Formats: sequence, C-alpha cells, structure tokens
Amino acid sequence: MARRFYSLPSLSALAAFEAAARHSSLTKAAEELNVTTGAVSRSVRYLEEEVGSRLFVRRHRAVELTREGEALAAGLRESFERMATAFRQVKSLGRQANVTVGSTMAMAHLWLMPRMGAFWNSNPDIVVDHVISDHPHGLDRPDVDLRIRYGDGDWPDERSAKLYDDRIFPVASPAFAKAYLVSTIADMTRLQLLSVEGIDSTWTTWSEFLSALGQPRRSVDIRRFNSYVIALQAARSGQGVALGWESLVAPLIEAGNLVRVTDTVIAAPGSYFVTWSARRPLSPQAVQLRDWMLTLGSLSSAQASRLPISLEEPARRRSPKA
Repeated sequence: MARRFYSLPSLSALAAFEAAARHSSLTKAAEELNVTTGAVSRSVRYLEEEVGSRLFVRRHRAVELTREGEALAAGLRESFERMATAFRQVKSLGRQANVTVGSTMAMAHLWLMPRMGAFWNSNPDIVVDHVISDHPHGLDRPDVDLRIRYGDGDWPDERSAKLYDDRIFPVASPAFAKAYLVSTIADMTRLQLLSVEGIDSTWTTWSEFLSALGQPRRSVDIRRFNSYVIALQAARSGQGVALGWESLVAPLIEAGNLVRVTDTVIAAPGSYFVTWSARRPLSPQAVQLRDWMLTLGSLSSAQASRLPISLEEPARRRSPKA
C-alpha cells in the first residue's frame, strides 16, 4: 500500500476520535458524524493500535482521555480549526465577508440584536451570522469566530476582553408590583419567585441572590425555568418576580414593561466578555465586530437602553444592494 505523504492514519478515524474527545462520548460523536457508535469505537481502536497506546479510558456513560489521548486531541483540534478557517476564507473569496458570533438566547435577544442594526448600517459589506445556544459548551465550535460569554474571563484556549460588569435586582410587571407592595426582602420572599436554573452553574439563582443579602434560609415559592427570555416573559405578564440583569432588562424598564420591585441590588459575581480562539487569528472583519462590541460594552446601561433600535419594533433598514 502506498504510504501517505504526511504519514497520517485514516483522516476519517482522526475525525471520529476528535469528535469523541470533544464530546467525551462515543455516542455523541456518532450522532455528530451521522455514523454508528460501533463505527466510532472501531476508529478509536484502530488509532490506538497505530499509536501503540490507549487514547481513552472507558467509563459507564462516557470516555476519558488518557495523557496520550489529550496530546492527540489538542493537536487535532488546532489542526481542524485551521483547516476550517482556510476553507471559509477560500469559500468567501469574491463574496461578502462573514463573521459568526455566538451567544446565549438572552444575550442575543436582549443585548446584541437590538443593537446590531447600527453595526450593519455602518458595515454593510460584513455579513454577521449568529449561533445561539444556552448550553455551557454549545458555542465551542470552530465556525464561531466571536463568543459573548458570562464568567470570570478565563476559558481554555481562548482570549477574552471584558465587555462590562453587571448588577442584579428583582423586577416584575408594573401591575404585579402595584398589587404586591414590598418593603423588605422578607416581604419579597413571600411572593412567587421566577428563577432560571439548570442551564449554567454561573447563572445566579434566587437562592444565591438571597444568600448574598444575608437573608436566612426559609421556604420560598420558586418557579423554575431553563430560559431567561421565558422567565422574563412570565414576569412581564404578571406571574411573579424575576432577577433582572441590568444590562438585559434596562430597555424593558425604560419601555415600562418591567419595574424594579425594591432598591435592593447586588453586583453580578461574573462579567460579560467577548472571546475568540487563542489558536487562530481573527479576520479583519471579526476584529472590527469585536472592537464595536467592546465600544458598546463601555456604555452605561442607561446609555445603551437609549440606542435607536428598540426591542419591539426594529428600525427599517436599507438593503446593502440598494
């Protein structure tokens, strides 16, 4: 058999192994590649025979990389990212430049999308694609150039720049706040509380909010959601009190859809960042979008809420081909 120029084993086997390493699961890798779990398992065994070492330790419902597996996975991930970048660049030659930005649904709906018209009007030749995921690792894809994340600014293999810090306070509909007057935090704990839980451990829950205020643990009526957008919709329709991240709810307060229930406020334990891969350079268009977002992040919530694009009625925009 002719020897390959780069002395590499089967590329399909390498792709199967990289997917399994990324997901820590043979089953999820098979779903991504549209093959059977057995096919992925055979690819991994083939690679283990080629390198002469085990690449995974099999657990009950997952697989764990060995030291040799970690080294191979890191090299493949970087190589595949570079290949994907080169492919996109070649594919886009002679066409409009594309930049892909990833974020959670709440950040896209409440912070980014209401402001994107301003960027688009100033940069009609840059097409911005969006990847939306509320899963903690849902944005870890090579086709995403920029990610808007909430946390401490430290993510593996990524560079980050802080957009802004935030504040958290209770919000409800004007009618609900009028019907249930609150004088103290203890008063508020007797109301229906709307909490976002089960998505990301960095998201502040009502229990954590009350603990930060030194409120003694007591039985509270909590209704749980796994979507911040839906939790806010429930609050807007008078179904209870939600925790409002100032940067996200400021436009809703400005429009009269929500009101602060008390003056109580805490600093958000994390901050919002824009991040990008540390292993490949950003395109000039991605740098332009990143710098524009950083400029937005420097605005106060009050300033940002007065930007011309509203949540309810997006402004009519001219076509780039007009």
